[in-house]
Amino acid sequence: MSCNRFYNPIIPKLIQYFMNLINHLNRKGGVGLEKLSNVKRFKWKRLALPALLVMVLLLAGQSKALAAFWNLTGDTAVHDPSIIKEGSSWYTFSTGPGIQVLKSDNGSSWYRVPQIFLSKPSWWASAVPGQSGLDVWAPDVEQYNGKVWLYYSISTFGSNRSAIGLASANSIGAGQWKDEGLVLQTTTANNYNAIDPNLVIDASGNPWLAFGSFWSGLKIVKLDKNTMKPTGSITSIAARPNNGGAIEGPSIVYRGGYYYLFASIDSCCQGVNSTYKMVYGRSTSITGPYVDKNGVNMLNGGGTILDTGNVKWKGPGGQDVYNGNVIARHAYDAEDNGNPKLLINDLLWDSNGWPKY
Repeated sequence: MSCNRFYNPIIPKLIQYFMNLINHLNRKGGVGLEKLSNVKRFKWKRLALPALLVMVLLLAGQSKALAAFWNLTGDTAVHDPSIIKEGSSWYTFSTGPGIQVLKSDNGSSWYRVPQIFLSKPSWWASAVPGQSGLDVWAPDVEQYNGKVWLYYSISTFGSNRSAIGLASANSIGAGQWKDEGLVLQTTTANNYNAIDPNLVIDASGNPWLAFGSFWSGLKIVKLDKNTMKPTGSITSIAARPNNGGAIEGPSIVYRGGYYYLFASIDSCCQGVNSTYKMVYGRSTSITGPYVDKNGVNMLNGGGTILDTGNVKWKGPGGQDVYNGNVIARHAYDAEDNGNPKLLINDLLWDSNGWPKY
């Protein structure tokens, strides 16, 4: 991705100023140094030149660090965002009436575009009788095999009478989304919850669907390449048996021989009182076991903390990783009545292959 949005014109000017000053000191022996003895002049140059070089390096390092956080403007109201780039445009798909969509032409300034569903597909009512209006949760948008696939969930809060649906299009820009119907569903007879879908492509190019929220945790199932619907058995990949089951929102990315599972834990949807936070683990197999940095299996409550929020941004979660180097999520703005807003970072990786901001 381009880093032009992080360009700060002051940095190169300061660097050029220091370089000019260094050149001046080298030519003239230092500002006003002609009055000093040769010994003092030598000591001045030995101290001043390295100090100026350190300042330049610090400024350059600060610029790189700040580049990790995208400065967003415009309409950034989202919950459970999924991020994608098509051509030169960025999009987020998020929870809301008919699936809400934001667009940006540069990654910085965002504006709202028409929602995906203007009316209910006929199968919603039978799959989740209590579902209200066009209320759609936690969509996931991905490009695969020349098409755009949009998974989403319908449910009612606190229930596992839920369903994951699918829509497809040839491109986001062209629109004309096609309802592909029901993908999978759960009822009170199940010990898991069919919401929070995430389409994952394995190292061999095969599609999988990760999903889950509370109950017995996060699951994954292989998809048929043609129908993009489940084939085979469902496998458990993460759970929190000692924390009320509070884990949801899987997002899996393959990098450097590992599958990295990102998830949200604890409580969302309470504004500034939300305790949401993001965790991660990794596995050499897409079906697990996923372990955190301490080697704890995520099925046993493991998960290394990535983000717990700060004074301004409370309860970060509902994350989505794009292309292995961008991570989007929502957080509740403590300076704006706890309204959920879009946050985006470059996703960085340490020398041991673990993610960080």
